[in-house]
Amino acid sequence: MQNKILIIIESLRKEYSLTFFSRQKPFNVLISTILSQRTRDKNTLKASNKLFSKFPTAEKIANANISEIKKLIKESGFYNVKAKRIKEVSRILLNKYNGKVPHELDKLLELPGVGRKTANCVLVYGFNIPAIPADTHVHRISNRLGIVKTKTPEQTEHELMKKVPKKYWIEINELFVKHGQTICNPLKPKCDKCSISKLCNFKKLPKGI
Repeated sequence: MQNKILIIIESLRKEYSLTFFSRQKPFNVLISTILSQRTRDKNTLKASNKLFSKFPTAEKIANANISEIKKLIKESGFYNVKAKRIKEVSRILLNKYNGKVPHELDKLLELPGVGRKTANCVLVYGFNIPAIPADTHVHRISNRLGIVKTKTPEQTEHELMKKVPKKYWIEINELFVKHGQTICNPLKPKCDKCSISKLCNFKKLPKGI
């Protein structure tokens, strides 16, 4: 299995240029990932850019008017809930961590609205700390390829941590996300254009995976 995983990683590396080496601000990663919940990537990007252009720090968001935050992040969807959440998270960061984002998984998980995927995204993209953010792309593709047989992204994360060498953890998310966005789509995967189709079990799996 490990040999198969390494072949998959090497194949995808040749197709997609990785950006995680240019680390982002941990706070931006945290807030953007919260905004990304239940919405498309392009909507997250628009909302994040508008928000950070006016309120770039935890202090500024914590002290901002909630109605103004809602207007800025409206494109992310569920903006009423998300506005309250990011304001609360910013307030906690300001009061408990001097406006800084902690780099420990357990402390990140204590923040409201932060699950394992969000916390792991912060570790990988904010701090360059090995972790595996298991979003829908990672979960779907890992099952289609037969690397795991899991029912939830959290189960997928734990199984990948057992099977993927730690030195590859940081890049797994970005490689699978890019592959999921361009080739291995949820409903109509472009198997004829996929460089790793020979390693895939998609046609043998039940519909919906």
